[in-house]
Amino acid sequence: MVRWAVELSEFDVQYEPREPIKGQVYADFTIELSSAATHQEEAGFIWVLSVDGSSNQQGSGAGVILEGPNGLLIEQALRFAFKASNNQAEYEALIVGMLLAKKMGAKSLPAKSDSLLVTRQVTGEYQAKDPQMAAYLQYVQILKETFVVFELVHVPREQNARADLLAKLVSSGKGTDRGQSYRRP
Repeated sequence: MVRWAVELSEFDVQYEPREPIKGQVYADFTIELSSAATHQEEAGFIWVLSVDGSSNQQGSGAGVILEGPNGLLIEQALRFAFKASNNQAEYEALIVGMLLAKKMGAKSLPAKSDSLLVTRQVTGEYQAKDPQMAAYLQYVQILKETFVVFELVHVPREQNARADLLAKLVSSGKGTDRGQSYRRP
């Protein structure tokens, strides 16, 4: 809270306490909001995830783009505080994106990645022979179960340009002030 207060102080933003809300008004608002979300899902509003990972001599990172209903767009650039191969970075990006979508309440999640290996392992076309890749795959399979519909498709790099740009930016070390540093839990 203090950090936000310091950052917002330069914009001359001040906190004003909210006046009490009558219980019925709050209950009506909650019902209205939840029924609107249900109608959006019924009307076909789904979230779309685009992910890419990148690794090089300077470091590794991920680009995650989550597009939601009503034009909502969440872009994240994550610089990893650990060494990762390209395939590990791709899995990390996918996992972070799936967790973000889950937090946002997504039920249906089509996902796009330009990593042929990761997409084929997740769809079951390839086996994960490396123990680390198998662990990543197992975690993705567990996360898949939290969605009603989840589909990961392989797309050419040109169709995943924004996520690719974010991943390359943070892995090169140039975009570290805009991205988040991410450590494995």
